[in-house]
Amino acid sequence: MKLYAKTIAQNLPDWATVITKSADLFEIEINDEHPNFQSLLEELATEIEPGTFGVKAEDLCSRLGIEMSNSNLHYLVEQAQTLISLIATHSDYKQLLEAGYQPDLNIADASTALTYLQWELERNREPSA
Repeated sequence: MKLYAKTIAQNLPDWATVITKSADLFEIEINDEHPNFQSLLEELATEIEPGTFGVKAEDLCSRLGIEMSNSNLHYLVEQAQTLISLIATHSDYKQLLEAGYQPDLNIADASTALTYLQWELERNREPSA
């Protein structure tokens, strides 16, 4: 399981590992099979609806000392652009392209869509004349 966070605690448990950090975004890999993680889930579990139990991401992150990325749409779009840039330059992605990977939509299309979204958000942020 992976989490993406804005800030993390100084010392993460042994079942949580920082995979990457870029542009104020931490990618954290959680070993969800680890017994200590399973114990934490059991401890934090609440009844969502009758007979259905789950763990709120906010509770889990609070316990781990992780601050999830800001839910502000502008910030999320910036994070997505950063991740798309990382994907575009990743060696595994380049290998796929060299092996003939040709999707209908590509990384550039995704980046363009996010740029259009940024423009629309900025346009709507400006006061009306």
